Amino acid sequence: MNIRIYYRTFYLILLSLLLMVSIIAFSTFVLIPKGKEYRSLRLENKKEQAIMDTTREHYDVTEKKLQKLEEKNKETIKAYRAAFDPEKFTRLNRTQLQDLFLTELNVTDQNKSFKVYEVNATTKITSPEVFYHFLEKVNHSGWIIGVHFPVHFEREKDLIKLSFTMKVHHLSEGKEE
Repeated sequence: MNIRIYYRTFYLILLSLLLMVSIIAFSTFVLIPKGKEYRSLRLENKKEQAIMDTTREHYDVTEKKLQKLEEKNKETIKAYRAAFDPEKFTRLNRTQLQDLFLTELNVTDQNKSFKVYEVNATTKITSPEVFYHFLEKVNHSGWIIGVHFPVHFEREKDLIKLSFTMKVHHLSEGKEE
C-alpha cells in the first residue's frame, strides 16, 4: 500500500500543526498569566470600589448635614460675613441711647476673628430698661456682637451713663471661601 501525500496536503497539515502549537504557546505564555493578573486586578478594583462607595455614602450624609446646618443657621452665617460699620451701629442705636460713642480697643487676638469696642452712652431714663431694649436690638442686628459684663451704670441727676465692652465677630480677610 503506497500512501501518497500531496505537497498541498502536507503543507496544510504542517500549517495546522504550526497554528495549533502557536495557539497553545500563546495561551500558555500570554493569556493564562494575563488572566490571573486580570482576576487579581478585578478583586482589587472591587475592594477599591467598596471603599469608594462607603466614602461616597459618608460624604453624602455629611453634605446633607452641612446643608441642613447652613439652612438652619443662614442668618448667623450671613451676620458673621457682614462687615461691621461703627457709624451705622451708632446711627441705628441713637434712638435709644442719646450719646453713643464707640472706641475700638487694641486686643491681641490669636485668630483675629473679632474686634473689641468700648461703648460709652448716656440716656435720659429712670431705669436701666432702655439698656435691655438696646441689648434686644443688638441681638437682632445683622452683626454678631457679644456684650461683656460688667456694665457700669452711673447716675447723674436724671441721666444714667453706661459703659460696657462688646466684641464684634467678623470674617477675617484670610478665611474667605
